Amino acid sequence: MAGVEQPCYTLINFPTDSEPHNEMQLKLDLEKGDIKKKIEALKKTISIILSGEKIPGLLMIIIRFVLPLQDHTIKKLLLIFWEIVPKTSPDGKLLQEMILVCDAYRKDLQHPNEFIRGSTLRFLCKLKEPELLEPLMPAIRACLDHRHSYVRRNAVLAIFTIYRNFEFLIPDAPELVGTFLEGEQDMSCKRNAFLMLLHAEQERALAYLAERLDHVHAFGDILQLVIVELIYKVCHANPSERSRFIRTVYGLLNAPSAAVRYEAAGTLVTLSCAPAAIKAAAACYIDLIVKESDNNVKLIVVGRLSALRAASGDAGARALPDLAMDVLRVLAASDLDVRRHTLHLALELVGSRHAEELVGALRKEAARAQLADHDDADKYRQLLVRAMHRAALKFPEVAGTVAPALLEMLGDGSEAAAADVLLFLRHALHAFPDLRPRIYSKLLEAVSGIRVGKIARPALWLVAEFAESGDSARAALDVLGAALPPLASAAPRAEEEGAQENPSVKEKETPARQLVTSDGAYATQSAFNLPKAATAADSKVGGLSSALREGESFTAACACSALAKLSLRIREPALANRALHLAASLLAYHKINKGAGGLTADDAQHGATCVRAAAARPPVVRDALLHASRRALHALLALPERAAPALLPDSEAERSARGAERVSRRAEVERGITFAALAGAAATQHHDIFEVSLSKALQGRSTTSSERGKLSKVTQLTGFSDPVYAEAIVAVNQYDIVLDVLVVNQTDDTLQNCTVELATLGELRLVERPAGVVLAPRDFASIRAHVKVASTENGIIFGNIVYEVSGAGTDRGVVVLNDIHIDIVDYIQPAACSDADFRHMWAEFEWENKVSVNTNITDLKEYLQHLLASTNMKCLTPDKALSGQCGFMAANLYARSIFGEDALANLSIETPLQRPGAPVVGHVRIRAKTQGMALSLGDKINMMHKSPPKLAEPTVAA
Repeated sequence: MAGVEQPCYTLINFPTDSEPHNEMQLKLDLEKGDIKKKIEALKKTISIILSGEKIPGLLMIIIRFVLPLQDHTIKKLLLIFWEIVPKTSPDGKLLQEMILVCDAYRKDLQHPNEFIRGSTLRFLCKLKEPELLEPLMPAIRACLDHRHSYVRRNAVLAIFTIYRNFEFLIPDAPELVGTFLEGEQDMSCKRNAFLMLLHAEQERALAYLAERLDHVHAFGDILQLVIVELIYKVCHANPSERSRFIRTVYGLLNAPSAAVRYEAAGTLVTLSCAPAAIKAAAACYIDLIVKESDNNVKLIVVGRLSALRAASGDAGARALPDLAMDVLRVLAASDLDVRRHTLHLALELVGSRHAEELVGALRKEAARAQLADHDDADKYRQLLVRAMHRAALKFPEVAGTVAPALLEMLGDGSEAAAADVLLFLRHALHAFPDLRPRIYSKLLEAVSGIRVGKIARPALWLVAEFAESGDSARAALDVLGAALPPLASAAPRAEEEGAQENPSVKEKETPARQLVTSDGAYATQSAFNLPKAATAADSKVGGLSSALREGESFTAACACSALAKLSLRIREPALANRALHLAASLLAYHKINKGAGGLTADDAQHGATCVRAAAARPPVVRDALLHASRRALHALLALPERAAPALLPDSEAERSARGAERVSRRAEVERGITFAALAGAAATQHHDIFEVSLSKALQGRSTTSSERGKLSKVTQLTGFSDPVYAEAIVAVNQYDIVLDVLVVNQTDDTLQNCTVELATLGELRLVERPAGVVLAPRDFASIRAHVKVASTENGIIFGNIVYEVSGAGTDRGVVVLNDIHIDIVDYIQPAACSDADFRHMWAEFEWENKVSVNTNITDLKEYLQHLLASTNMKCLTPDKALSGQCGFMAANLYARSIFGEDALANLSIETPLQRPGAPVVGHVRIRAKTQGMALSLGDKINMMHKSPPKLAEPTVAA
């Protein structure tokens, strides 16, 4: 043949199960049809067998009329047919017809076409009948000497599989393949042969490698990967061999293949804990991240680098900080998740020596990000603000450099990063007294340009809270006075509105005067058609003035509170009265101009109360405004999760990883001493195979509790009186659901082709149809099915069991299964987020589900505990805010699914004061990005109301 076909099967479109088939016509097409009809009939036959049906007498027809054909498409289809067709009788003996098939295999192994030979060798790897393989062994051996590499490499695979499954058929396989490896030149063939020796006879593979250690860099990447695997196994089994192979692993860090470099770096850090080895592996990882274009690969390698930092201990603390700046090269990637993980990693790696350099690089990146206009530009700038915030928190000496850079990003407050800038300013003004005057002056310069209410409110609070000196208080009063509308400007507008409302009032007319136009014509001008002169208040409509005049009502109330606090801080009576006058002016402006963002009743009452309290100056109010707020701020910033917003969500996986790290450092009382560690081999204690085996053996003591947990998930699928009893253990593993179905034959008949047929409802997809089994009388079998999960929603798995009774004709029995309900709680995990992120997501998510509380629980905290245990959510409201007994409770809850979906909830409950001991009433509002998430979580809460409280500790923020 002129060209060689590709060593893979082409895609074959099989007919669907819904297409009807005529058994007689199928046999006629296989026996007397042309090539096209035989191909179509063979496809239908394969589909019928895969669906669990049987066609008696079809096997001999295919052997007589289809098997001798040399068409390549038929050859491919026959390989699939021989793989799935039953080859044994019900008593387990090999069918006599398979002797003819075995002769056809032998002829194909001697076929002059290399593709047919290679495909047949690949097919033989799937045969589980030694009676069929035994006559073929001479032909398989002869394929090792074939001229084409495709045949040789598949022959090695066939020999490897047969040796692993049926060693007695070819006991000299390692010697045979070892001799083949010595003289082979093709790299793919050498890789398969070396892989077999690695698993079959490791000493022979090691001897081959030892003779060629200096030439490993010249091997192909597929062979280098197997060599790295061998070095890993050998060095862990025999640590004394490390010095022999570590130089080879170092050399593979510079291999052309990215996969080889990745595996070599992972092997190197397990062979040596020296700082030089850790630094070399980390540098290799960073180079892979920078040069690799696939974002998924970038995330995987960044995660591997983070794991390296966590596992390297003191050696990593000495070696990795020097590479923190190199990690920032990854920020050139366009994916937001890659950038987020990179910033998080850089902050973990950096030391005090490189803190200034890190902040400088982040400032340059922030300046560059200001000019970016891609979709995630705002979110990326927000990440940079959070990174600089955490850098200042970790290294206080760089706070003076971070503050000016972040104030430049405050702008008018329209970006998402502005809220995080104010969080940093709050922390910096409180924690760094030496920098407070400079930061405060910069804040006063920036606050007048803020025009967004939700940003202006915290800025006003900071301006009033940290105006500690007389000069700073006067400067703050000047800034607010310039932004607030004066009281005098409200009167003319009120008169104008009054005139519009009462047209019967005749206005005093101004006499008209004649004017001469440019062309010499006369024109009359009146005061009524003159443009109105802009007032002082109307001229200041930008920045903070706009937020106070036409913004949200609560912003004006916050400005009144800030002015009241400033009046208490200023000792000069005139300036103090001016602050109160400005607050009264703002209240009067909004009272008169109701159309321009007028105050609500609550906000007006709040502002008036602040003005009256500041004017009276009682000691209680003075202490509350000037001292209690600072104490509350100190307590808030003392909470770790409130000190600075996190770059990465605090997922359950990360917490479990940290818990595993802590457990690994904790030694049990009866644990034996590892003498290898005392001998200087401390680097092997986490990877030594003996230690791993011992730990697994010790874990066997707790199998009873795990088995109890497994048995608690058993779901009964049929009744005890059904001919076939079935029950399933449902195991949820992230994106997969594994159903381990136990099927029991409760009759005295042999059940042929007993199949569990399943279907799904919701975002579930059955991966493969479970295979049928033969059940002897009173026999049982275990059938496993895999279901893929696409999103966080409640799902249902339903179906039936179909079987045939041996000797009872073609009638089929059917047993309907009970439905299996998939719980949403299996996919969501408690997580934490900042208050700003929670508010942003609450405003952004469009799906809301309001669930009324209907429970018998009478205690507020007990209901919260029951809700958290039932929904797997985390309470973001601090425990101190939930302490005490006031008759009502409000709390924010948050969870994150394994698919990255966010679920928010707001709990508002109370106990009726008129009826002591009455159940809790209120509602739970759920918001999510998808409808299914919101509805499923609401259904879970409704089901929770019918179940007794769970005895589990609530996950409440510290």
